[in-house]
Amino acid sequence: MKCLKLNILFLSAVVLILSGCSGKEEVKAQAAQVIPVKVQKVERKDLSYVLEYVGNIKAQDEVRVYPKVTGKVIEKIKQDGAAVAKGEILAYIDRDEVGFKFEKAPVESPISGTVGRVYVDIGSSVNPQTPVALVVNMDKVKIELDIPEKYLPKVSLEQQARILVDAYPQENFTGNVTKASPVLDLATRSAPIEITIDNLDHRLKSGMFARVNLVIEEIKDVPVILKEAVIGKGPDTYVYVIEDQKAVLKKVTLGLRQAEFMEVKVGLKEGDSVVIMGQQRLYDNAPASIENNNHQEGK
Repeated sequence: MKCLKLNILFLSAVVLILSGCSGKEEVKAQAAQVIPVKVQKVERKDLSYVLEYVGNIKAQDEVRVYPKVTGKVIEKIKQDGAAVAKGEILAYIDRDEVGFKFEKAPVESPISGTVGRVYVDIGSSVNPQTPVALVVNMDKVKIELDIPEKYLPKVSLEQQARILVDAYPQENFTGNVTKASPVLDLATRSAPIEITIDNLDHRLKSGMFARVNLVIEEIKDVPVILKEAVIGKGPDTYVYVIEDQKAVLKKVTLGLRQAEFMEVKVGLKEGDSVVIMGQQRLYDNAPASIENNNHQEGK
């Protein structure tokens, strides 16, 4: 009986020892597990910081024309879309003022351009407060925007802007800042600016909806990484870099961001392989293997 008990104890001890060895082996196996990742090499690019706005296109010169007398419209000389010179007659009014001999009163255009709209028909009653027509000069068009106070020091006259409109989705138009108010709106803490675009072919129409990209800062030939590589938030931002088939956690200082790219000021050098996918499983000095990907891994 004593021998049986001793055998049972011996077997139990052997099982415990083997189980312990097996557990240690599993831990070692897990610790040595190679984690697959995708990387993007640090490269150099030109970056720009862009303010994005929406606005409406207007003719640079746009005038509503009013009659000087009260009466009825008896003749329309110009129709919508017609070219008109400064001083040219748009319509005639039959004055209904008592004591005046019948004489047609002309309504003249104050500027040269195009008749954008005729608001009245023959027989319409008008007075000096009734708009007869809209005349526009479309050789140049403008977009008016309100710029927040914090960006104003970086906005200057002749600064370039890129304009996109739905009518020409594959084309970018270029404009320049031509006016910048020195006075802020106290309610919004913003200041109006005006962007002017050359439009000699008159493809841009008054009233078109436009998206405006205003470049307020540009930097040349700086190291960049993809934003998905970054862990944490500034100033505590990190990335994993693959060195000698191991993941090394590095703190980085970031700068300008444009779309998916971020400038690296401190912490990396050109050519470093930065992990952009798979970093959730990584830890410092973890074994890692680089998988093929569509990004520039080895270029």
